[in-house]
Amino acid sequence: MQHETPKAVLALCLGNICRSPIAEGLLRHHIQAHGLSIVVDSAGTSAYHAGEAPDSRSIKVMSQHGHDISQQRSRQLCHADFERFDLILAMDQSNYKNALQLAPSAEAKAKVKLLLPNDQEVPDPYYGGVNGFEKVYQMIDIATAGWVSKWL
Repeated sequence: MQHETPKAVLALCLGNICRSPIAEGLLRHHIQAHGLSIVVDSAGTSAYHAGEAPDSRSIKVMSQHGHDISQQRSRQLCHADFERFDLILAMDQSNYKNALQLAPSAEAKAKVKLLLPNDQEVPDPYYGGVNGFEKVYQMIDIATAGWVSKWL
């Protein structure tokens, strides 16, 4: 089933330092690998880490797989994102619900989806060990490749 290719996609988690930077990097990778032209960014529903680089463990796991996300900077989801992005991919139910609350209209709410199918969630690896980041990387890699394949 073909899906309309978005012009811009936003990855969303809580602090925009662990999961959504990985998702941004992997979306960008898969989009470029297929020669698509889609703007990719990431944000958090909170401003806890605004302006900060991704968590060192996210940078490390991405680097181990050949991706550099060290230049990304955390920012908070804002109203303008609902106009700028065609699709907002939330990592879990909590951030999905927070995005829906911020959405200015029913049309904006329709842009918010969970990254994983069947209401599954990408767990927050922040308080876990290094293995948690690898697990999250693997989950996000499969999911982002799946989204991009829908747009081909």
